[in-house]
Amino acid sequence: MTTTRKPAWKPRGAMPSMPQRERVGVPQTDPAAAAQAPAAVPGDHDAERLARVALTRLVEPGDEVAGRWLRTHGAVTLLRWVTGDAPPPAPEAEPRLARYRRRLGGPDARQDLAAAGAVGARFVCPGDPEWPRQLDDLASARPLGLWVRGHPDLRLCALKSVAVVGARACTEYGAHVAGTLADGLAHAGWAVVSGAAYGIDAAAHRGALAATGATIGVLACGVDRVYPPGHTELLGRVAEQGLIVAELAPGDHPTRSRFLLRNRVMAALTRGTVVVEAERRSGSLVTARWAQRLGRPTMGVPGPVTSGLSAGVHELLRGEAELVTEAAEVVELVGRIGADLAPARRGPVVPRDLLPPATARVLEAVPGRGTARPEEIAREAGTERDEALGRLHELQSLGFVARDGTGWRLAPRSGEHPKR
Repeated sequence: MTTTRKPAWKPRGAMPSMPQRERVGVPQTDPAAAAQAPAAVPGDHDAERLARVALTRLVEPGDEVAGRWLRTHGAVTLLRWVTGDAPPPAPEAEPRLARYRRRLGGPDARQDLAAAGAVGARFVCPGDPEWPRQLDDLASARPLGLWVRGHPDLRLCALKSVAVVGARACTEYGAHVAGTLADGLAHAGWAVVSGAAYGIDAAAHRGALAATGATIGVLACGVDRVYPPGHTELLGRVAEQGLIVAELAPGDHPTRSRFLLRNRVMAALTRGTVVVEAERRSGSLVTARWAQRLGRPTMGVPGPVTSGLSAGVHELLRGEAELVTEAAEVVELVGRIGADLAPARRGPVVPRDLLPPATARVLEAVPGRGTARPEEIAREAGTERDEALGRLHELQSLGFVARDGTGWRLAPRSGEHPKR
């Protein structure tokens, strides 16, 4: 299946051509000539990740059959079954493999990596240091990998994250509550995760951005696509200050089923899910049910009993969901599942000497006494303001630094910081 690409945030330019023997997947000009997957070498993570890149174009998100094959045989072997370079595991596997083969002929793995790189995105998969291990709770429904755009480290950013979701056609009340919750969560050091849709999702992202907090937008299309189209500016800001995440290959388009499957990623990635306004039949309730299935706290904000947009939330609250009205109540609930509530009192999640070099440089730029604004810290660390801000949010999630108004300071940690 040939995918029609929509314009990205900035022009990609021409894609580099590659020899036929180097490609993973199938060239666009010759769908019948399947390219060879990298040779399977035990422990060869590069070959596995390149095969996973190719499979993101062939396998739909949440395909549990493919997920089981991946866990048992690996991505290189699965790709070879699809391209016909290796016999399938059993005759009954052929119908599903044939479904994947119908998508052969699109951009190959290296072209997709180049397309992602053109908008500043990268591919993160199981086994990478940046992979959030809580996604493994999805078992066979775990993503093949995630396309990630933005400065912060996805794993560190997701350590303290909460999903805030709800109706697209929200009320003014709902938008206000979502924005206020996100603002409070951001000030408390939590990343706000949502689906970048109109309504509650947009209000949540904007609330976190206004508080100069970290926010993650999980898309149901390629990471280089702007969807919905009216959110070009918002998604650009999210990518500068936080992260944009997608399962689908660059250029892929959203569908109804992909929106619903995207919700499982938000539920698994975060420490809990808050629903602000949702009708009885709402994709936001799918996110909440995934959170419940995974053992994550599920929360709802009550609305008027006369409002159909709150009927789904009230149904959740009649079940196992917890009622919340402010960020402090959310933090109290999600903090129960680990050492997230007060990391500064519990010591570092990652020792100082194991911090990534770029993050360590930002930490060194935080003054030993008093506070400094992000631009001052960026200048001292020799980096851009947005990148420094992303690193500061990582450090905050690990308990190294704390926000103090519009500035940042070192968090009190015995023996962790040199006297300066």
